[in-house]
Amino acid sequence: MSRIELVAPCHFGLEAVLKREIQDLGYEILQVEDGKVTFCGDENAVCRANIFLRTAERILLKVGKLKAVTFDELFEQIKDLPWEDYIPSDGKFWVAKASSVKSRLFSPSDIQSIVKKAIVERLKNIYHIEWVPETGAEYPIRISFMKDEALVCLDTTGLSLHKRGYRSMVSKAPIKETLAAALIMLTPWKKDRILVDPFCGSGTFPIEAAMIAANIAPGMNRSFTAEKWTNLLERKWWYQAVDEANDLVDDNIETDIQGYDIDGEIIKAARQNARDAGVEHLIHFQQRPLSQLSHPKKYGFLISNPPYGERLEEKSQLPGLYTEIGERFQNLDSWSMYLITSYEDAEKYIGRKADKNRKIYNGMLKTYFYQFSGPKPPKGNRQEGNAHEKDHIRDGQ
Repeated sequence: MSRIELVAPCHFGLEAVLKREIQDLGYEILQVEDGKVTFCGDENAVCRANIFLRTAERILLKVGKLKAVTFDELFEQIKDLPWEDYIPSDGKFWVAKASSVKSRLFSPSDIQSIVKKAIVERLKNIYHIEWVPETGAEYPIRISFMKDEALVCLDTTGLSLHKRGYRSMVSKAPIKETLAAALIMLTPWKKDRILVDPFCGSGTFPIEAAMIAANIAPGMNRSFTAEKWTNLLERKWWYQAVDEANDLVDDNIETDIQGYDIDGEIIKAARQNARDAGVEHLIHFQQRPLSQLSHPKKYGFLISNPPYGERLEEKSQLPGLYTEIGERFQNLDSWSMYLITSYEDAEKYIGRKADKNRKIYNGMLKTYFYQFSGPKPPKGNRQEGNAHEKDHIRDGQ
């Protein structure tokens, strides 16, 4: 069984969460960099990483690393890579994405063109053919330059891993499923503690929380590009990974996860998304404005993605909105609150400085994950599994 290197990109600022996930799957971490974690495993790791990882954006199979400052150098070094080990004679391949940061080769379209030509030249020589038919399985390629060094990978995933398959209906500014899962995993929430999202939109936070609670692997109900790479990955690896995921599901649990939104149509969409995710029975959705946010239970969690004021006309409403968030939170005895927002005056109007504030890039948008910690419940009040509760993922770990 071969040892291969895999690269898992993630949101900037959430590398520690992804690192812990990969370690929990049993794989060795090779490197943690801004926005990605490199690890190693066998062929089975490709399948298990795609199916089980909640916070990775995709799983890339590393083909090689090179340094090039001219297109001639790029052509020759791409041509020197052992593409025949990955792409069969009829494989369909293209450079799905090329990126460049602080590098002399900076044109994505030119990089894509040169890489494609070099691979074609290599495969023609190796397979002794006049042309590459490209009638077989798809092998999308990704190349990223940083300071003239390029990482060259095959994309095993296809559609990004945030596409779980359950969210057919979305609200105005939905949070990505991978980001929502990572933020939940940054909190000490456990399935025996109540979780409320007062701005639930299409239901992403409650659904991801329910999937975590029921141990439902995020990728078990979707397909991946590498499933058709029979030259590299035996079908049995995929079947085994899905069987493993099915065996681990436990949706016969008691949990208290709630999602509120002021828009009744959005609540209907959230319910449908939860139904499609198989967790509708674990979540209570309700049309409810922020002004009615209250709860008799203690030691609960508010986890939410409140409005940022992306539109200019909405910005004037933000001070009042965040003041109300602070007032509602103050009335929730002993609760904790976790908010992701790009609104830099959030703490000012909430009326309290966050215990922790983590900078996270949501795409190109700089956001802040404000963490307001409430008291821990007395040990005698905790159910088993919550006795060792702690914020176990620390910045930079």
